[in-house]
Amino acid sequence: MKKGAIITPWEIEGKVDYARLIKEFGIQQMLNLPAVFNKELLFRRKIIFGQRDFGRILDAIKNRKKFAMMTGLMPSGKFHLGHMLLVQQMIFYQKLGAKLYIAVADLEAYNTRQKNLKELRNIAMEEYLSNYIALGLKSKNCEFYFQSERSNNAKKSNAYYRLASNFSRYATFNEFKAIYGEISPGKMNASLLQAADILHCQLPEFEGKPLPVLIPVGIDQDPHLRLARDISQRYKDYRFIPPSSTYNLFFPGLKGNGKMSSSDETSFIGMTDTEKEIENKIKKYAFSGGKDTIEEHRKQGGNPNIDVSFQYLKFFFEPDDKKLQKIYEDYKSGKLLTSELKAILIEKINSFLKKHQMKKKYVNKQVKKFLSKLD
Repeated sequence: MKKGAIITPWEIEGKVDYARLIKEFGIQQMLNLPAVFNKELLFRRKIIFGQRDFGRILDAIKNRKKFAMMTGLMPSGKFHLGHMLLVQQMIFYQKLGAKLYIAVADLEAYNTRQKNLKELRNIAMEEYLSNYIALGLKSKNCEFYFQSERSNNAKKSNAYYRLASNFSRYATFNEFKAIYGEISPGKMNASLLQAADILHCQLPEFEGKPLPVLIPVGIDQDPHLRLARDISQRYKDYRFIPPSSTYNLFFPGLKGNGKMSSSDETSFIGMTDTEKEIENKIKKYAFSGGKDTIEEHRKQGGNPNIDVSFQYLKFFFEPDDKKLQKIYEDYKSGKLLTSELKAILIEKINSFLKKHQMKKKYVNKQVKKFLSKLD
């Protein structure tokens, strides 16, 4: 990475050099995909850009074989637009027949974010699960669980925690240091537990036998994938299929620096933000690719590739490719001003959130359905 840049599973600081990370981590380009994938905006626009062993997942989908998608959430703050990247993938794979495993990384958050478990549990349900459901996630064929309380079924719970403990035999301190850099005992423990999260659904107590498992992540989470893949091949007590993975671009924060973060109120659009709050945030904080004056902008044009408002339209809020291309060209030529581009985005986000906030009012019964499956 460029000097001063920090990219770890717990921290992102500085400009993300995707090309260098792809080369450094050994990530491959996305494969040619079936038509059903190209109907999904995130794949069509190359927002999901890389993969490891994704062929296994495509084969399972093509041949109607059983496969799982595993992901997790860090219950550390408010749910925001950036989190929708992952939720859209959950819903997409659920529709394709995947069994979903969603881990609440409350033990990891306890060690790295300094909050108590009860508080973390409430955040997971009120901020994350309720929004997942309002966005379209179904309880059928989905296991939503907490690292601190894997299951009320003793056999399942014991198998999960035993796996995390046994994995410590197959990783060395030097390996942790090489993958993660400087690391604390709490983070080492969290990494081994994440490896158990990634692999445990293949155990007899869960899906009954080894099966392909997909982990969709941002590139900052790849160290966890590398560790889990390495351990899966060394582990002698069970024959795991190494997990597959896909990689998406970060959804940028309003200020254009790194990914959207729950820790900075001025960097994110929250799912509970009011129309006025959204208007103020975008007008005040959304990084512009335009010129300093209207005259300069009309003459020289703007840069939509760095403009946050355009990026938000590209990621989520303008599904029509032709309309998006016209906005791109008009902004680049100077025909469309930054204020006009922001106005388009404000209208679209407010329209989306008005509907979403209404749906979220009616999800309480669904939340109970998810939690009842901890048995």
